[in-house]
Amino acid sequence: MARIRVTVSPGAERSEIVGRHGDGWKARVSAAPERGRANEALARLLADVCGVAPKAVRVVSGHASRRKVVEVDGLSETAAERMLEAVARDRA
Repeated sequence: MARIRVTVSPGAERSEIVGRHGDGWKARVSAAPERGRANEALARLLADVCGVAPKAVRVVSGHASRRKVVEVDGLSETAAERMLEAVARDRA
């Protein structure tokens, strides 16, 4: 299981991984930060990037905060980092 630290900016024009941010990652999601919508959008984004089912991704810390810890089942931290790096590099 991979644990990923993410700083999220909700209400963006589109959902995307921006790149490194401190000891974690920065992501933008198009969903508003109300009733868990931004958390759900983040989980969908990370599931897509990591190639896992959406139910394999869950926010475990920071539910009401911009700074979150997310767990991804079925993926090592090394593999998750590589996938996020690739997406961020392609964006640049």
